[in-house]
Amino acid sequence: MYDVAVIGAGPYGLSIAAHAAAAGLSLKVFGRAMASWRDHMPDGMFLKSEPWSSNLSDPAAAHTLARFGAERGFETVHGSPLPIGAFTDYGLWFARHAVPEADERTVTLVAPADGGFRVETADGGGVTARTVVLAVGVMPFVHIPEALAGLPSRYVTHSSGHSDLGGFRGKDVTVVGAGQAALETATLLAEQGARPRLVARTDRLNWNTVPQPLERGPLRSLRTPHSGLGTGWTSWVWSEIPWAVRKLPASTRAHIASTALGPAGAWWLRERYESRVPALLGHSLRGAEAGGGRLRLTLNTPGGGTETVDTDHVVAATGFTPDLDRLALLDTPLRSAVGTVPGTRAPELSAGFESSAPGLFFAGLLTAPSFGPSMRFVYGATFTARRLVAGVRRRLRAGAAVRVPRPAGPVPSGPVPAAATPATSATSASPAVTSAEGPRPVREG
Repeated sequence: MYDVAVIGAGPYGLSIAAHAAAAGLSLKVFGRAMASWRDHMPDGMFLKSEPWSSNLSDPAAAHTLARFGAERGFETVHGSPLPIGAFTDYGLWFARHAVPEADERTVTLVAPADGGFRVETADGGGVTARTVVLAVGVMPFVHIPEALAGLPSRYVTHSSGHSDLGGFRGKDVTVVGAGQAALETATLLAEQGARPRLVARTDRLNWNTVPQPLERGPLRSLRTPHSGLGTGWTSWVWSEIPWAVRKLPASTRAHIASTALGPAGAWWLRERYESRVPALLGHSLRGAEAGGGRLRLTLNTPGGGTETVDTDHVVAATGFTPDLDRLALLDTPLRSAVGTVPGTRAPELSAGFESSAPGLFFAGLLTAPSFGPSMRFVYGATFTARRLVAGVRRRLRAGAAVRVPRPAGPVPSGPVPAAATPATSATSASPAVTSAEGPRPVREG
């Protein structure tokens, strides 16, 4: 029986695996390294975050993006966007040097077993482990707007469904959304010979400003400190002290979940976008009907009326909705027993990223309601890996077997005994928040 099974081999899974291996834990990693980055991002995209804030994490900080760039002969410079392909290659390099070889078989089930968990794979194989870490990335949580849901993929796809946009050459393509994924997808479509338009509910697009120099005077640095998620004190709190964000009350977390770090485009994309892509701002989807090989969209207009648009295809750059119920690989009774953050369908987590099911840990997007918006970005992998592996080691010392209690709902506010559930206060700045209109997705930005 392994000490820990890590399911997922993206930036979070690889970072956690590197820390677990360095801690001497017996480890099994499942997943195809950097699969989402390799398979779901078109050529020509760039990393939105700064290179210095895009490192995967190992305890000695020996496998940084800067070191990889130096070995490969390119610079990682503040204020200079890095191609997605270079970052993907960095992740693969990190996997080779800092992590035990991953098992690329697809995990189909995680279920309680005597003294831990049973992890089964699609070929009928599997292992047992005392603890399990789910670092599954964002792909299970793709969000398609209700007006487009159920339409065939020949008409509607999600922005994460494309590694090559060249097939849209000469076609009319409508991109829905207002974040980086929408703006960059629309721009790349135009540059590759398609005829894109953007449809967005917002009446004004937001663009990030050119990053300030790293070396600045003390007064300017104090007013607008640098952080892994940008400049300013709010961004600094989100990125540098997730442990404090977690202590916020549930109502505050819900507000953060629906407002913090909203959709915005990278500063370096703006000129390319504005010269090529027409936009219908202040418009929202009302309905869609396929016919004659095309799709007719009905849009609500800013003045309260409607407008129709005929298009060959719609790309929904509409983010991701964190939802435990979408993790079909989790045994149903186990999934139902995991307590959630009030107002979300994301797990409530302890300071060590452990859920209310002892030994079951989460990383990445699903943890944003407990630790804040940095969990939506590569930058959050360092904090996560250190805290989570420490949590795994505590669980292994405690030696408690997995117990599956009755189905759990949201974890209530207020103190609870440590043996009953994890700490009850957490924070969210990106996952879904239940409202009168239903769950709000995390926007890609």
